[in-house]
Amino acid sequence: MSAELLIDVDRLNKSFGHKHVVKDFSLQVRRGEIYGFLGPNGSGKTTSIRMLCGLLKPDSGHGSCLGYDVIGETAAIKREVGYMTQRFSLWEDLSIRENLDFVARMYGMKGRRHAVSQAIEELGLGSRRDQLAGELSGGWKQRLALAACMLHRPKLLLLDEPTAGVDPQALRDFWEEIHALAASGISVLVSTHYMDEAERCHRLAYIAYGKLLATGTPEEVLHLVRLNTWAVSGPSARLSALAADLKGRTGVSHVTAFGHTLHVTGEDEAALERAIAPFANEEELVWSKEQAGLEDVFIHLMKNVSDNFQ
Repeated sequence: MSAELLIDVDRLNKSFGHKHVVKDFSLQVRRGEIYGFLGPNGSGKTTSIRMLCGLLKPDSGHGSCLGYDVIGETAAIKREVGYMTQRFSLWEDLSIRENLDFVARMYGMKGRRHAVSQAIEELGLGSRRDQLAGELSGGWKQRLALAACMLHRPKLLLLDEPTAGVDPQALRDFWEEIHALAASGISVLVSTHYMDEAERCHRLAYIAYGKLLATGTPEEVLHLVRLNTWAVSGPSARLSALAADLKGRTGVSHVTAFGHTLHVTGEDEAALERAIAPFANEEELVWSKEQAGLEDVFIHLMKNVSDNFQ
């Protein structure tokens, strides 16, 4: 493994019963990189991340994480990974300080009181150290969960849908902390549904039903598929009817609603313009040429992928 690579795996597979959840998954993650995993529910993204981190043993494939073999040395990997689950999993009837002290005891940490005090200070929890976790808002619970993940100074951080139920300010504060951790050399794997979060990552992996569809920087992913996009706004009822009229027309790959706007996307620019031409001069519709976004690319890539759970 290259000294720069923290994770280097090739053709990992995982099945549960007769369901092949992850198929020939290959990935490289550099030290200090924030890697975002995007995909629908049941797509295999969380299973893929858990295999990378030693939390789940692959059925086949090979590779390394943190210098350890992902098949035979999963216990060693887990000791150097911090895992933050989607659901708050600490004890609501304990205070912030008590929760962190309990986690430190489970890790068998030497100098745990110093480690707990340091985590409280670094994550800005000092003013609430004696408050019960059950009384915290979503943003403060998130901060406590992150502090618990970082107690043992992991080299790799796994965040599974970490920002559900937090307000915009807490979300911004959280991502600032994640980027600070990455700058210190910690690699971060983030499972998310949200495209605005994807844009905050250094690199992305789009996963659907066990298959890796695309990977690269956000800019690279945007250019993997040549997409032409028109945005059209107007009255809601008219847009609903327009979406139905456009779907299935030659040149239209997909039509997606974004608030009071539709994104009409296709690969062939001329064919797309012919498809929308009959509606271009309607007075109640406003058309503009747009740059395809990460969500447009993701929806386009998903078109030809079948759900392996059906």
